[in-house]
Amino acid sequence: MRNLVAVLIFSAMMVPCSGRTILKSEPLVLGPYEVAFVQDASCPAGQVLRVTGAIRGLHRKRACVVLSSEQASLAVATP
Repeated sequence: MRNLVAVLIFSAMMVPCSGRTILKSEPLVLGPYEVAFVQDASCPAGQVLRVTGAIRGLHRKRACVVLSSEQASLAVATP
């Protein structure tokens, strides 16, 4: 039982430390309050677009943010 609790605590601590994936295009479907990072031309060099999903009837929030290279890995969005 103690081992199970230790594994659960360890895995919970590792999830926030994992790298963020930077997509090449904005996803068509994004859940409410889900965050996606997109590399596109709308933000200045060294920044990525942070897109936050919204509940039905509201618009997504978009903002340019800075991410360090250790926090991000490049990926391709799959529709």
